[in-house]
Amino acid sequence: MKVTSAEIVISAVRPEQYPEGDLPEFALAGRSNVGKSSFINKMLNRKSLARTSSKPGKTQTLNFFIINEMMHFVDVPGYGYAKVSKSERAAWGKMIETYLTTREQLRAALLIVDLRHPPTKDDVMMYDFFKHYEIPCIVIATKADKIPKGKWQKHLKVTKETLQLEKGDEIILFSSETGLGKEEAWKSLQARM
Repeated sequence: MKVTSAEIVISAVRPEQYPEGDLPEFALAGRSNVGKSSFINKMLNRKSLARTSSKPGKTQTLNFFIINEMMHFVDVPGYGYAKVSKSERAAWGKMIETYLTTREQLRAALLIVDLRHPPTKDDVMMYDFFKHYEIPCIVIATKADKIPKGKWQKHLKVTKETLQLEKGDEIILFSSETGLGKEEAWKSLQARM
């Protein structure tokens, strides 16, 4: 897909702040610092539309990005980051859960995982959450450029087995450095619009 326009619409914490209308939405979930912002920037051909940070826990709201006036990416706060108070984590959890379980415009969730490492307990919990609420899920295995090409299949197998990936759920190799998987990811999203 050719991205001609992309901008952040709103950073929301409550349902009444979500954008109005019925544009399809895709939620991006992943642990802190896994590369969600880099994924967004690569997909949208922007350098810094989504702010990247070496400091985990940067995203603390639901950030809605409008793309080509026809769809939204929704960047949700990263999970699994320890340096946040329990009450703050609980508030984020509630905000994310409310969005994911009540938003009719949500077409699929993109679970961003780091291909270099087996998915964490939190990744597995998130995947199980999507399955429980019957939210279609696309797994984006990022940072593929950091692994020799000959080892990709081995790492993908570990990711699939750890998540217990269900039949029909896609897993896409991705690199925000090289653009690997970008076309495939767009095809997958467009098929769900």
